[in-house]
Amino acid sequence: MKREEIGAGFSRRRYTVISIAGLLAFLLIWQVITLVGVVHPQFLPSPIQVIETLLSFLESESFLLDVAVSVFRVMAGFVLAALVAVPLGIYMGGFRSVEAALAPIVGFVRYLPVPAFLPLCILWFGLGELEKIAVIFIGTFFQLALMVMDKVAMVPAEFIEIGKTCGLSANERIRRIISPAILPVVFDDLRICAGWAWSYLVVAEIVAANRGLGFLIMEGQRYLRTDRVMAGMLAIGILGVLFDAAFKALRSILFPWLRASGSQ
Repeated sequence: MKREEIGAGFSRRRYTVISIAGLLAFLLIWQVITLVGVVHPQFLPSPIQVIETLLSFLESESFLLDVAVSVFRVMAGFVLAALVAVPLGIYMGGFRSVEAALAPIVGFVRYLPVPAFLPLCILWFGLGELEKIAVIFIGTFFQLALMVMDKVAMVPAEFIEIGKTCGLSANERIRRIISPAILPVVFDDLRICAGWAWSYLVVAEIVAANRGLGFLIMEGQRYLRTDRVMAGMLAIGILGVLFDAAFKALRSILFPWLRASGSQ
């Protein structure tokens, strides 16, 4: 049964109400746990305390600089990964020889934990910005390349055969048939990988960083300021949600026919 059939008659308003109710219930349970003293505040501050800490951060210019630095690192690593992974994934999906040569390597590396690359990134790129961008690049590139490769297999074989009949070369079939056909689903893959890029931010900023939200979190951990740790996590979560909303809005603009057909 398709998801559209299961969710038939489920209005957007009802969805929003249930989402808000679920969030409020979670915050209420969290607040009650802290009020009754089930967990010491040093280990689990109340949601009110976390929000107050985040609001105090917003009053500081240094926090806005931390946000700007982290956004730059995430976007730099993510954009570089996308620029390389998308065309590489298309060619791996379009040419069996390219897939045979590269897919096993990419598939192997994607299972390696990103923190294990930290010592290598420090050796290769030093302790500057390039090392932090490289960590985010590694965390997203290998996953994205294989995701794009799999999307090429979704293109109907009839489309490829028509291209061959029309005398299109292999590169022309990739450029004029495969790439336009997979563009909407690849855009969805980019949206997913953008979330992964944010999840690797703290890993990237764990070493030799003096700015960024990851540095703010690690500094809070060092001084046992759990409220600062959770406020930093909340800031990253909010930024991630904003980026996701931007991707959704851009998807509606770039592919209006999907919105009209209900394929959101």
